[in-house]
Order: sequence, then structure tokens, then C-alpha cells
Amino acid sequence: MSRVASAIAVAMTLGAGALASGATTPDDAVLAAQGERAAAIAKASAATVAIFDASGGGGGSGVLISSDGLALTNFHVTAPCGPAMKCGLNDGKLYDAVIVGIDPVGDVALIQLLGRDDFPTAEIGDSDAVRVGDWAFAAGNPFLLADDFTPTITYGMVSGLHRYQEPAGTLLEYTDCIQTDAAINPGNSGGPLFDAQGRLIGINGRGSFEKRGRVNVGVGYAISINQVMRFLGHLKSGRILDHASLGATVATQDDGRVVVDDILETSDAFRRGLQYGDAIIRFADRDVTSANGLKNALGVYPSGWRVPITWRREGETFTAAVRLSGVHDEAELIALVQQEHADPSDPGPGEPPRPRDDKSPDGEPAPKRPMPGFDSLGNKPKLPEAVAERYVARHGYANYWYNEQQQQRLWRGYLEQSAAEGAGYDWRLRGALETGGAFTLTIAENDADLALPTGRFKAAFSGDVSQQLSPPRSGGFLLAIHAWQRLLDKGLSRFGEVYYLGRLPHGADNRVEDCLAGLFEGMETRFFFADDSGALTGIELFSADDADPCEITFADFVEAGGRRLPRRWLVRQGDAVFAEFVISDWTLAAVAASTASESTAGEH
Repeated sequence: MSRVASAIAVAMTLGAGALASGATTPDDAVLAAQGERAAAIAKASAATVAIFDASGGGGGSGVLISSDGLALTNFHVTAPCGPAMKCGLNDGKLYDAVIVGIDPVGDVALIQLLGRDDFPTAEIGDSDAVRVGDWAFAAGNPFLLADDFTPTITYGMVSGLHRYQEPAGTLLEYTDCIQTDAAINPGNSGGPLFDAQGRLIGINGRGSFEKRGRVNVGVGYAISINQVMRFLGHLKSGRILDHASLGATVATQDDGRVVVDDILETSDAFRRGLQYGDAIIRFADRDVTSANGLKNALGVYPSGWRVPITWRREGETFTAAVRLSGVHDEAELIALVQQEHADPSDPGPGEPPRPRDDKSPDGEPAPKRPMPGFDSLGNKPKLPEAVAERYVARHGYANYWYNEQQQQRLWRGYLEQSAAEGAGYDWRLRGALETGGAFTLTIAENDADLALPTGRFKAAFSGDVSQQLSPPRSGGFLLAIHAWQRLLDKGLSRFGEVYYLGRLPHGADNRVEDCLAGLFEGMETRFFFADDSGALTGIELFSADDADPCEITFADFVEAGGRRLPRRWLVRQGDAVFAEFVISDWTLAAVAASTASESTAGEH
């Protein structure tokens, strides 16, 4: 029990004693608890945001999570606003804000308040540590009561955990929610749920309401902060995000087993061995006891995440790490988002979504609203100058400006750290395999040659390069190195389509790192970068949707010829390691203007 909760229990006991004895002096523990509670609420209030559309209409809530103005809220709060919003804080000031990224499936959006670099921020808590019975309080702007932007505080307790509410006529799928009896009303949407110490544990999104009255009945739902933080790197990409799918559907049997009743043969789960009729018993380190329980666990992950899964078949137990796919096709998701924006039953800013029955704030259809960013006549209003400087419209993005910033941040950091710019295409590498035996790799702009103890393998980088997946069982190792050379040679603008994907698990230890994705010749290549050094730590080449990618992990970086290069390359495809290369000599024949220069990495 927390100190505040203990003090409240003490206060109730002491209060009863005081009434019996006629004493009127409060106990010091009661005063201390009251002071702690007031201090926690004051700090939390400073970080709570009142959100309006660009004209000051509507109403929703949010919470600041960084001093440069990044704030979390609900997707359904920002959807009617377009790229620009007005945001008020309890300092009484109104700030311009711009959309950053959106998660329409999980009903989360990231915005940035503009005008200062020292915004107050909420302390991030751990929603996995929350227990039923913990005290909690919600902050926000219900019914637009806060004319001076000072949030309304409602106090209560955590009533339930891991609540699941499936989509019903909307994209929104609330998974693994925190249930609270702290009052959540229209206008609270997107606002914070704090624990008793004022730590952010959730983003309020839904409430159960009386059929006709839009009055809270003591059942509210918050998206867990751990789920939101797992998506944060993706939200900073400015993209429209999707949630994870296993590529299989399950059903709860009469005997309680959660059994696969359909599975896509193109899914990673199928390639890892999951089959029709298998009983899933654990997913992402959680026991699976029902179909909804699996949906709960799935819903907290972005598309592309890799998690452990355990299943049973005929008395035998299997375990694998599975790469999760998206719930929606990318084009389908974008179309659905646009459709929801124009949906006449979609509620206004700050209104809880209206998927079904007791979750509707009222029984009447909402008036049809214009598409985001347009007025009722279909005209696109002029954006405030501060917003216009940080907004770039692009199909498939909530705000491409932020994606460009992340691209440049990673690319500049990598080039500064590695000095790899101008490395050219002509590389010659020699060394040994970790398992024994020598290798030689010669790779140029148009072809590559790899000599291994088991044979010699070639690839030609002209025509249909998607067929150049040599050596066998590597997933396209030579082509992946060619993609790396291409990125170094052509940069972000000429490689093909390049974008910042977000932060994803990578490597054998599943460490979460920044990722740039590039498309050329119909294939996707992902480049991973270390947080501390900016070094390129790995490459993943996806030659086809139904095939395991070539995965290369780089390690043991050394200085060579003025460049910082990885000495160890671990190459794997699927569950199998293809080879681990230990490089002893690396020659780059780099061409700068008309002068050829050569740099060599000597023996190490």
C-alpha cells in the first residue's frame, strides 16, 4: 500500500476515534497525506492540456510528456482538428499546437505545443505495476468547465485491469485498458490518468454513460501508458500507425484452450511453426487463457514488433520469437482513417467514441463534420505561422515534417560517427568465419562475389535484383550489402523512398533501436542505428512478403582508414544462422571527384 493510501486508511480510523473522543486536532499523518496529495495534483495539473481546434471550438484533453511540448491525447480528439490545434495550460496561456503522429487503431495521437522549450511535464509511471484498488486521479477539461484552462481533478481508484473492448463499426480497439471509477466525462478524452503519486499511468479514452444523459456512471477506461510508450517512437515518425496482428485467429474451446482456427501461410507465425489446431499458452510473457486475453496482449504492440510465443501440439510444447504483422493493409488503413473522419456518426472533439450500447455518450447521431483541416464549406483555412513551419502534408502521414526531421537526425549522426560517406561501391573484405575457414567478399556497383569454404556465390545488381538472393539460405546477403552501399552512395533522397519507421526490436537480444526503411526495386530494406553512438547496427532485407528477411547484425566496431567500421557481421535468416564473418582486412576503393583513394583495415 502506498504512503498516501496508508495515510487515508489511518485518517479514517483516526477520524472515527476523534468523533468518539471529541478531539478536533487532525493527526500529523493525515495532514502529511493531504499535503502529498495536493502536491501530486498540482504537479500533474501543470502538465495537463486543454485541447481545442484551431478556431477554439470543441474540447478535449491531453498531457505533456517532454519539455519541448510533445503531448499525448486521443486520436478521436485530434481527428476533427486537422494539423492545427489550440492548447491551454493552467498558467492561463493558450498555445498553438501541431499534429505529430496518430495511432487511429489504439486511439492515441501525439501533438506538439509550440512557443517555448520549458513546458512542464508529467512523470511517466509503470502501468504494469498498477493494481486493482490503487488510488488514481484523472485530470482534464470535462464539459469545458475550465475557462482558465485549470483542469478538473476527479479522484477514485483502479477498478479493473486488462479490460478489452473490441471494435464495433470503428477502427478503435481498446486493449489492455485500466478501468477506474474516477469520473471521466465528455471533454476528459485524451487526458491523463495518474497514480496517487502523480505518475502518468494511462490516457483516458472511454467512459460508460447513461443511455440519454451523457453522465458518467463510474466506469472509465484509460489506455495504459506502457502501451503508449511502446508506440511513442512510431508516433514521432509522423506516420499513421497500425497495431499488431499474429496473422492467425483463435477461439476459446469448451475445455478452456485457446486454439488456432485459421492462420495465414504468409505470416511469420506460420513460418516459425504455428499451425491450425495448436493451443497457444503464452504470448509476450503472459499466460493466454482466452481469445480476448490474446487480443489484449497483441493490442499493446505496434506492427513489426517481435515477441515470444509458446504453444502446445499433441502434448509437445514449442516456443518461437514471432515478428508481428499489421492488422490492416497500409492502403486500407489510410482509407479507413479518411472514412472515419467523414463518418456522420463519429463524435466531435473530446467526445468518447460511439462503438456500441453503454459506451455511447448520447443516443443522438452527431452532425456530419468536415474532413480534418477543412471548414464546413470545404475550404482549407490558413495555418498559423508556427504550425505551418512544422507541417508537411503527404499521403499516408499525419505530418511528414516530423518524419523528415527523424531521417536527417539519424543520417547525420551516422555519417558523423562513421565517416562512411564517399565509401563508394568497390569493397574487398577478407577474414574468417566464426565456425572456421577463410572467406573473401568482393562487391562492386553491379555485382558481388563471395568465396566461402563451402563454395563460391555471385550476384548481379541489374535487371530484376529481387531474384539475386545469393547465397542460398541467407535471404539475400549480397543484395543487402548492396543496399547499404546504395544508401551511402545516393543518400536519403536518391536511394528510393526512404522514411523513418520508428523504434523496433532488433538483433539477437531484441534491443529496441531507431530504424530507417528504404524501398527500391519493390523491396524493403531496414537500417538500424544505435542510440548512444549513432552507428549502423544492422540491416534487414525483405525480398518478399512470404519469406524470412536477411538479417545482418554488426558488432565490434574498429577504426580503419579514418572510418569506423563493424568487424563482426552475423547473418541469419529465420531461425538459422547463415554465417558469422570476422573481418581482418577491409579495402574501400572510394572515388572522390576524379581522384581515387584507397583505405585499408589491417589485421586486428
